[in-house]
Amino acid sequence: MVGGLRVLELVVSGNLTRSIVVAGSRPLEQQVSAAAKTKRREMEFAIEVFVRGHSAGKSRTFPYETSRVGPLWVMRDAPRNNPRDYRKEEWIAHDVAPEEVDAIARRHTRGRFFVCAMVGDGETDEPTRSAYKALGYRLLATEGFFAQRLTRIPKSPSPVSIERVRTPELAAQLGKVTRTRPIADSLLRNNAPCRQYVALEGDDIVGRVRSVDAVGPTWCADMYVDPSHRRRGIGQALLCRMMRDDRARGSKCSVLTASHTGALLYARVGYERIRTLLVFTPKRRKP
Repeated sequence: MVGGLRVLELVVSGNLTRSIVVAGSRPLEQQVSAAAKTKRREMEFAIEVFVRGHSAGKSRTFPYETSRVGPLWVMRDAPRNNPRDYRKEEWIAHDVAPEEVDAIARRHTRGRFFVCAMVGDGETDEPTRSAYKALGYRLLATEGFFAQRLTRIPKSPSPVSIERVRTPELAAQLGKVTRTRPIADSLLRNNAPCRQYVALEGDDIVGRVRSVDAVGPTWCADMYVDPSHRRRGIGQALLCRMMRDDRARGSKCSVLTASHTGALLYARVGYERIRTLLVFTPKRRKP
């Protein structure tokens, strides 16, 4: 008790706890339940940011649409003339039983698909792995799911120039480096929903990262620094410049997924791991 108020420790993720002061006439159980519901809504919102931001990035070559099917999100190509051209669908599950995920995906898929299952950070993922394995799935990858609330963005001096791509010439140069189509002129404007940043050493692009507007917060994608230029603070400088611009545009949060190696970088600039993403693919069924 503190001054007649009850202080309650809530487990946020793994060993991370958060203290809340309980007051008012509502029973303690109701207040704990309300806090849990708030946490769940925040997680569902972060997943929507991931879905919409990720699909926007994959739409650069062909429209990649998002929709809800029951309790799941699905990302997939817009209708194509040739069904063989469809890329694999991605079905996103959070707090949904693997058996239900499998039934929904198989009922509504156009063909090939992945299942991306979210597991609480600090929780064991073995039950999820075992359940999908029993259904005939194979684990492809494990990634961290991170968020940065943009209230504190560290200062990160850079040994090279960090620039936002604003000219067709720089967009064309980046396209040659990444072997992709140059960024459209409409996405080079100040109010564009997608912002590309590059690290320049002289005239050479040695790093890059992209931010995408997604239902309020922003989605961070395609972070990369040339191997010969790593461990010099370039990645941190790219991220900090991107996040400052995100916050200036009104974003309250930046969301991303990362491998184990990438997770070490993102933690240095304030990203917190909030979930683990397990990516499964169904084994082909024998005819």
